[in-house]
Amino acid sequence: MIKTILVATAAEQADLATMTAASRVAREFAGHLEVLHVRLDPVDVAVAMSTEASGGMLLESVIEQLERVASEREAAGKRLFDEFCAREKLAVVDAPGDQWRDKATAQWHVETGDWVRWMTRCGMAADIIVAGRGADHDVTARSVLEAALLETGRPLLIPTASETAPAAVDGTVAIAWKATPQAARAVAAAMPFIARAKEVVVMTVEEAEGSGDVERLVRNLAWHGCRVRAESLASDGGDAAEILLAAAQERAGLLVMGGYGHSRVREWVFGGFTRRVLADAPLSVLMAH
Repeated sequence: MIKTILVATAAEQADLATMTAASRVAREFAGHLEVLHVRLDPVDVAVAMSTEASGGMLLESVIEQLERVASEREAAGKRLFDEFCAREKLAVVDAPGDQWRDKATAQWHVETGDWVRWMTRCGMAADIIVAGRGADHDVTARSVLEAALLETGRPLLIPTASETAPAAVDGTVAIAWKATPQAARAVAAAMPFIARAKEVVVMTVEEAEGSGDVERLVRNLAWHGCRVRAESLASDGGDAAEILLAAAQERAGLLVMGGYGHSRVREWVFGGFTRRVLADAPLSVLMAH
């Protein structure tokens, strides 16, 4: 069951797509959105920027400027949140109650310090995390994604960048299957979505390592009452990730897959498929590590 949904925001218009996807999940499961905004710590940043030659007055001026920037970003994020909740008619509440049991609700949550650390701490207590990719040059957004995937132990939903994109539960769910613990955990985490899907397609790429045991998964999902089928995709010597993503985009509104990697510090440790999805998958993706 999905009830608590952690949403990462950076006080930018692009966050509307992420909040829209999260609100659709909240409405589907009568869940609660915890919209997390992390403001930088001016003192920590100024100290990191300072050198032995930096004067006390200069450092104080930098701290004041950073504090002003942090306050402006937080205020912009709160305005975005308030406008979004008003538009979506989401009740803004800070605590659970019987009156909200069957309703989608939202909450604005601010912390100060390091984005990755707070994403990890808050994410561990959530049922699911929803986070956008950010712009191509946005290192913080990528770090937040990697922390959510690798360090929280929770499923991560990455929506597409468009507010008009299909909802996370949208008719057909595709599963990128490999016989690995990561893929198995992803399927287990996605069961609330899979159970509501009109159709489930378990996809494998021919001759891909670990793509076996498909029929076992199909049979298990059928026991859950799912309308499920397997589909084997010909590789023809092409890139397996590109082949699978293209097929999933054509057939489904949500792709479920395992995330492979060991550390957010070194991007190269991710498998090619995981790197491709984190960069720019053309449909919403639910991942688990």
